[in-house]
Amino acid sequence: MAVQLSSACFCALAQRRAEDDKVKLGGSELKVTRLGIGAWSWGDTSYWNNFDWDDRKMKAAKAAFDSSVDCGITFFDTAEVYGSRFSLMTKTPFFAKDSSRKGKKDSRSAGCCCNQICGITLKAWPSECPHGPALKDSLSRLGLSSVELYQLHWPGVWGNEEKRLRNAYEQLRKRGVPLASNQVNYSLIYRLPEENGVKAACDELGVTLIAYSPIAQGALTGKYTPENPPTGPRGQIYTSEFLTKLQPLIYRIKEIGQNYSKTPTQVVLNCLIAQENVVQIPGAKNSEQAKEFAGALGWRLTKEKIDELRSLAAETKPVVGFPVEKL
Repeated sequence: MAVQLSSACFCALAQRRAEDDKVKLGGSELKVTRLGIGAWSWGDTSYWNNFDWDDRKMKAAKAAFDSSVDCGITFFDTAEVYGSRFSLMTKTPFFAKDSSRKGKKDSRSAGCCCNQICGITLKAWPSECPHGPALKDSLSRLGLSSVELYQLHWPGVWGNEEKRLRNAYEQLRKRGVPLASNQVNYSLIYRLPEENGVKAACDELGVTLIAYSPIAQGALTGKYTPENPPTGPRGQIYTSEFLTKLQPLIYRIKEIGQNYSKTPTQVVLNCLIAQENVVQIPGAKNSEQAKEFAGALGWRLTKEKIDELRSLAAETKPVVGFPVEKL
């Protein structure tokens, strides 16, 4: 028997599940949800949004952020290069205190939500890190006074090679700087971090693996088919030929989802949630997607089901996707 929940009841239930699904980020005391939200598509006109950004898309992205917070998701990943500097993104700081949410419990303190429930992670190009203005300018655009985690954006091959990851960890340790996370491409159909020893090293060293593209830019959601591939640059990566080979896996994901009363997206995300040292950051373009992501928290697929999906996924040769892993 299906029960229809009101929006308020859904959010309250989602918050409780998200709170129970929090983990410490690396060796820090910061606790975040096992599933965060990536902001790559917000304001982007070079890869997402069909090369166009307008007020309608801006409002949808803002609704995605608000719904994420309402559902208890506390971890948001952004970068200095996300969003056009000339887009509406620069005029509406998402992460600052929002006076439009009157009547709702707003966890974002004045100018910064990081002291309450939200954890904001910011990335910068390695070439920009020696220069203080990169961080200051990013904070100004975000409307924040600080962020919880500052990362190198595509730090080069060391992020995807076990030996260099260990060396980076040791060099930072000698300077008293903790390596809290390593952000890499990781999904059910792209498991290079397992194959090259990076994930095992992260587990051993207590470095949280942050997985970007955990739903393979939508390819694992069942939304796209060989007859209806993604548009734009994604269509050059997740081609009709690739999606044809992916169909047996997608079909089984849908079957399992029906047994759990979950969507294919929630099943795919739950496969990574089951891993103890992984925090994933799928991108939500609107409120509906954010709520769907939140529905991946608070429950677990059985080990047998996860192993079955991993086995099926291994039959499909992965595509690297964008960005490339070795710069």
